[in-house]
Amino acid sequence: MTQKDLEKLLKEVKNGKTTVGDALEKLKNFPYTELGYAKIDHHREIRTGYPEIVYCSGKSIDQVAGIFRVMALRETNIIGTRATEEMYEAVRSIEPAAVFFRDARIICIQKKKPDVSATNIAVITAGTSDIPVAEEAAVTAELLGNNVVRIYDAGVAGIHRLVDKLPEIKSCRVIVVIAGMEGALASVVGGLVDKPVIAVPTSVGYGANFGGISALLAMLTSCAAGVTVVNIDNGFGAGFSASMINRMK
Repeated sequence: MTQKDLEKLLKEVKNGKTTVGDALEKLKNFPYTELGYAKIDHHREIRTGYPEIVYCSGKSIDQVAGIFRVMALRETNIIGTRATEEMYEAVRSIEPAAVFFRDARIICIQKKKPDVSATNIAVITAGTSDIPVAEEAAVTAELLGNNVVRIYDAGVAGIHRLVDKLPEIKSCRVIVVIAGMEGALASVVGGLVDKPVIAVPTSVGYGANFGGISALLAMLTSCAAGVTVVNIDNGFGAGFSASMINRMK
């Protein structure tokens, strides 16, 4: 339930179009639904502007399906991140309209189309191996109502590939930079644009990359102002934050 939905329901009670009993029935599970293994937060969209998003990794297939079953009863969009093909098949058996973005590992049930922001988000990767994390960021941002410009494989080993895309990058309101190895691309982009840069270190790289630690530390110690950093491989966090910035009035 969104803030608009709640306002509509209260006005209907005030105008006599809905009884108090019917309104209470709609609101009885308003804060959350208790499933034993999960408490589904129905109040989050009013608090934050976005519905609860399901982190599927670590959950069983039955748990993911059960969460989606309850959430699908409401007129709100549902997003599940870090999902497997098997989880998707279980959700689709409940809700045939479910869509699976394989590269992003995201399940989505879209009950209503979000208003799309007039400004764009750029998602840039250093290498092709960073694309799965980039797709998680890009698809998250798109499902939350943003246009995304994808610029892949434009790392510092061939910086001319990035320079060629600068006009397109500079036209965007927020820039997500995704890089493994030494993570240098975030500093380079941060020094070339006047827009906020969200850096995502990835676990892509040889042994001394330490599973993304070297890229994380490089991004945290960037000398380029305006670069903020999310956790290793956290494409979702970057896409969500970029959406919040892009949709600010």
